[in-house]
Amino acid sequence: MSRRFHAPVVLPADPSCSLLRDAVVDVDDEGRISFVGPASSAPEFAGEETRLTGILLPGLVNSHAHSPMTLLRGMGGDLPLLRWLREIIWPTEAKLKPADVRTGMLLGSVEMLRHGVTTSAEMYFEGEQLVDAVLTTGGRVLVAPPVIELPGLDWRATLAAIDRWIDADGLRFGPGERIELGYGPHSAYMLNPDGLRATAESAASRGALVQIHIAEAAAEDLEQRKEHGSVPKLLDSLGMFNGRTLAAHAVHLSDEDIAIFAARGVGMAHCPGSNAKLASGIARIKDLRAAGVAIGLGTDGPASNDDIDLWEELQLTAMLARLANDDSTVVTAKDVFLMATRGGAEALGRHDLGVLEPGRWADLVHVDLDDPAFAAGLDVPDEQLLANFVWAAGSRRVRDVWVAGEQVVADAEPTRVDRREIQASVADTAARLRA
Repeated sequence: MSRRFHAPVVLPADPSCSLLRDAVVDVDDEGRISFVGPASSAPEFAGEETRLTGILLPGLVNSHAHSPMTLLRGMGGDLPLLRWLREIIWPTEAKLKPADVRTGMLLGSVEMLRHGVTTSAEMYFEGEQLVDAVLTTGGRVLVAPPVIELPGLDWRATLAAIDRWIDADGLRFGPGERIELGYGPHSAYMLNPDGLRATAESAASRGALVQIHIAEAAAEDLEQRKEHGSVPKLLDSLGMFNGRTLAAHAVHLSDEDIAIFAARGVGMAHCPGSNAKLASGIARIKDLRAAGVAIGLGTDGPASNDDIDLWEELQLTAMLARLANDDSTVVTAKDVFLMATRGGAEALGRHDLGVLEPGRWADLVHVDLDDPAFAAGLDVPDEQLLANFVWAAGSRRVRDVWVAGEQVVADAEPTRVDRREIQASVADTAARLRA
């Protein structure tokens, strides 16, 4: 059934970050947007109408996550990146069963939906379990099973399995195309050049997205940088940037690296919370934006952040960029809101998400105004209202969420699953992993 959403304020996430007052968003029978604009100019409508009390915006896009790691939240929280991975995370992950991954992803998906994140780009093992979990909660996910070199793992077999999966099911499937499949070569230091090249070729031939960690920590890829000049130069020489590529973190980039990203259309997932917690550094957001690189925001995993609340990344992105450049105007509230919505969609190469405009999927978030952040009301200048929305409100006022026009969060609780039951399952699984 077609549906109209009528709200006092609509933030469509258009390039100018306009703010529409007393506006409507119409959704067709397939779950796509058919109209966005002021109620006074809306077409005649005969479907169901929902009147909202607050702000309506596109679902946020988490452009880099490892959400099943809700099971590992808090483990090794005060270690640097490489020790954290090698001493804590990888040994614990070796104990995971496929059903455990589903449990962790269920909680991660619920946590994100309750925070207004409708789409996440996930790099994690047991991709089928991630898909099942997200189809259960009603969210949207881009799944990139990791292609990696570790004892007991054959990257060739992993790559072949991803190829077969995409060839069998297609790149996108599920209700409202909720699932997209892709490739997750972990990094240039965890996969050899032959593996990187083969993964790039498989992905490019299928039009699939590659998600890869690039230049996250200063000490992680010294050998590759010494031999090839930089990780982006190495990956470019192997054809990794010939198709759709998302570079996660991308903290330690040179001017030449940024130029390569811009020339090849590489998207970036900026993860300021994880980068700060692991002391990985502050990415060059000002320079990347100036070069025209598409930038989305990511939480990274809930064991390195340690939540999956993209609203925090909005604030950290602006704050850290301002500190790094000694300029309080370098990244604005408008800028980070657009990074969290249309920017994330652009970085993923998904032009059907992240914006409220006709033809895109109706992934919608309703933020109510019953909060001190909005005590001044709606009758304030647009810039002040947007500032209160970005800087003061946060995710706590997300009340309702729709994916492809279907309500998946109502009054801050998921509609399809029992959150408390999932939390109990995670507690049981985490206890077994600690044993």
